[in-house]
Amino acid sequence: KSARKQTSLHDLGTYFWDEPLDHLLYSINNEAQLHPIGRFITQKRLENLLCVRLRAEEYFKKHPEILEQELYSVTAVLGLQRTGTTKLQRLLASDPDTRALLSWEALNPAPIKGDEFTGAERIKFAKMSENALKYMSPGFFAIHPVEHLAPEEDVLLLDVSFLSTTAEATMNVPGYAAWLEKTDQSPAYAYTVNLMKLLQWQRPAKKWVIKTPHHLEFLDLTVQHFGDVKFAWTHRDVQEAIPSFLSMVAYSRSLFSDAVIANDVAKHWVRKISFMLDKAMTFRNTGNNNELFVDVRFQDLIANSSEQLDRIYRHQGLEISTDLKRIFNETETANPAQKYGKHNYQLADFGIRKEDINQQTGSYQEFYKILQKPHGEQQ
Repeated sequence: KSARKQTSLHDLGTYFWDEPLDHLLYSINNEAQLHPIGRFITQKRLENLLCVRLRAEEYFKKHPEILEQELYSVTAVLGLQRTGTTKLQRLLASDPDTRALLSWEALNPAPIKGDEFTGAERIKFAKMSENALKYMSPGFFAIHPVEHLAPEEDVLLLDVSFLSTTAEATMNVPGYAAWLEKTDQSPAYAYTVNLMKLLQWQRPAKKWVIKTPHHLEFLDLTVQHFGDVKFAWTHRDVQEAIPSFLSMVAYSRSLFSDAVIANDVAKHWVRKISFMLDKAMTFRNTGNNNELFVDVRFQDLIANSSEQLDRIYRHQGLEISTDLKRIFNETETANPAQKYGKHNYQLADFGIRKEDINQQTGSYQEFYKILQKPHGEQQ
């Protein structure tokens, strides 16, 4: 009701499905233990997602040419959290031919007050959100910079269908998370394509670059719905990546709740990461799917990003011009490591051991060992 009142719109679309939101609300109300500020932020965010859907449907009706477009070819940056995905995404997004999802668009892909081609209202909203997060938790930017004009994860587009892992990364919602793993995610992927078409209608380009670890769990749906898609999969020692991500989740949840238990975070996400990796490797080992991937080791991306970018472009039959190489170098210089400070964390803080991580991620680690050999990575 609140979203419809705010927008004066009523149509959530033929394919809107109440069940995901119902499950999410039940978990929030019965499991998440949100403090008053966390509850307020969550309520406003859920209302905004409904407003996005209402506004998007209005645009689809007024401009049928939006959905008649072909989706651009897609480069999807994959990899576990904390493996260099943000760095790689920002580099690829700096190509002038590339269409990236910017943070202000991720929050509001559908125009507000007719700002289709300027984004003025949405940029203002995103800037306020960035400032609020800096005020509430300045240390969070050392973990994951949320800059309103920078590229952001497309998992936020999946949120518009209330089918994504965002909730379990920011709140304790085990009931919703368990339901989500058993539920067909096709409606979310199909609607994300519609939102991407809405975005490319507003700001055209030649190709997409997207990024989220979420797609590791749903590579089959990514290929099915995005069509012409190639994957750049970043890899890092799980004993480095997983503790860093657990710290990020604990920090995120503390913004919404005073009842964050570090060991609960670890138990949930170490198992979840294992599940995601197993699904990704199963997809990759099926048929000719391996040909869709370029593997990028974290240490190589840090040491020589230009070489990794060249490999990704060659995989797509493209070359990097001198001018584009200069743009990549300027982008990397503008986004140095520890731009917002150092992220400090220890595995011991989460009540688990390296052996626990090894036990859950053994099959992926065997693949990672192959990548460590001189010619083990994908060419």
